[in-house]
Amino acid sequence: MAITSANQLELLQTAEAVAREKMIDPGLVVEAMEESLARAAKSRYGAEMDIRVSIDRKTGKATFTRVRTVVEEEELENYQAEFTVEQAKQYMENPSVGDTFVEEVPPVELGRIAAQSAKQVILQKVREAERDRQYEEFKDRAGTIINGLVKREEYGNVIVDIGRGEAVLRRNEKIGRESYRPNDRIRVYIKDVRREQRGPQIFLSRTAPEFMAELFKMEVPEIYDGIIEIKAVARDPGSRAKIAVISYDGSIDPVGACVGMRGSRVQAVVNELQGEKIDIIPWNEDQPTFLVNALQPAEVSKVVLDEEAGRIEVVVPDEQLSLAIGRRGQNVRLASQLTNLDIDIMTEEEESKRRQAEFEQRTKLFMDTLDLDEFFAQLLVAEGFTNLEEVAYVDVDELLVIDGVDDDTANELQTRAREYLEAEAEKALANARALGAEDSLIAFEGLTAQMVEALAKDDVKTLEDFATCADWELAGGWTTVDGERVKDDGVLEPFGIDLEEAQNMVMTARIILGWVDPDELVADEDGEADDAAEQEDA
Repeated sequence: MAITSANQLELLQTAEAVAREKMIDPGLVVEAMEESLARAAKSRYGAEMDIRVSIDRKTGKATFTRVRTVVEEEELENYQAEFTVEQAKQYMENPSVGDTFVEEVPPVELGRIAAQSAKQVILQKVREAERDRQYEEFKDRAGTIINGLVKREEYGNVIVDIGRGEAVLRRNEKIGRESYRPNDRIRVYIKDVRREQRGPQIFLSRTAPEFMAELFKMEVPEIYDGIIEIKAVARDPGSRAKIAVISYDGSIDPVGACVGMRGSRVQAVVNELQGEKIDIIPWNEDQPTFLVNALQPAEVSKVVLDEEAGRIEVVVPDEQLSLAIGRRGQNVRLASQLTNLDIDIMTEEEESKRRQAEFEQRTKLFMDTLDLDEFFAQLLVAEGFTNLEEVAYVDVDELLVIDGVDDDTANELQTRAREYLEAEAEKALANARALGAEDSLIAFEGLTAQMVEALAKDDVKTLEDFATCADWELAGGWTTVDGERVKDDGVLEPFGIDLEEAQNMVMTARIILGWVDPDELVADEDGEADDAAEQEDA
């Protein structure tokens, strides 16, 4: 088959038809045709030649050209597509490196194999263009709800027709034991859109917390308008869920608005989610208050928050324990997801036993170290003293408020506490030196003898060793592994050193060693402050 005037116009007609069918740009189809014809021409004239084809967008005429590029003599490699300046003078006036010489060559006859190859190139290009179009169409729709039609089920995964493409609802993204038949209508959440070699992959979900949030947005106009905001969602798909909402209009109750008249709004969401029970909770900036709301319907007696550890202790009446935990731990698990906190639940009886154990432990500490009788040690604990440092260095007036304590008794208590602490410090320092701790570390301001001993046991024996430590290695922290928060113990954590203190100490050590210029450090901090101010102004 030759590209002649008889089928020139047919090229454009074919391109238009294919583009219309696949809903892509006709120019992309024409470019695919040009590439396929150029490839066929190379098989006729030689693979090393730079043959290009241009199809006129109006007449359909295909023009075949051979392109040769002028290169330096020592760089000449492909004699069919390149030539030197001297060689180029036969065809061009004043040639220079980088110039190209274009000459038209006769159209090629497309044999059966060449025509088949050209067809494959065109089909491949059309498929790529179709995939690009599909990706561009759906990439910005991630995070939205879409209605689709079930096409088939493969190994538990549901293939869904979403109009101009197919998407997959994986087995683990279905609610409970949902099953679908071909041509069933389905409402799904577009969780992710990825560009992959085999085309754009559109992943759907019905278990994502965002799916529930989007359903409420559809059912509650106040959420759609921004008057009410969904702050957090936690789900046990198909069974139970908790959703936290806040209203920015004091006259609108966020919980009531989401429930709707006679529960009509929330019931519409429940029906879509296969009867999933939904607790709607008022959101609160105060985490303990928010947690109390999140643990509904259980009643809470007391909440103790450890912000640094991201943990919270909740005390409930004995008869409320099973309700707070929920069936198979469901209630406390959802409350933990909603608040992003690790929750420890105990009964009032358990908390009372724990407090009693702490009281006895501190009482014994004061009895053993300060040589006190049990009654006097209990008085110290009852007044809130928890360790020897508090007794040794607290203002004397705070000791005088204890019944039976006068000036002499208070001074004697502090003297005993200080002597004991000094003796312990000397012992710790001796152990640290025996372990190899150097004077540079021992003399570092902010480290006690016990801290130096702990560092030496952890093989941190010099100021250089200390300066290379990460803040979390000293103060401890939390790491999330497989969705579970895991505690990282810090060397100085038992001494009450937090992350900020650890950062400051390490940076000070680096400055002393000359590793960091303090002036540059100040300049960086000023720059960050300026950037933050500019962002606030913007």
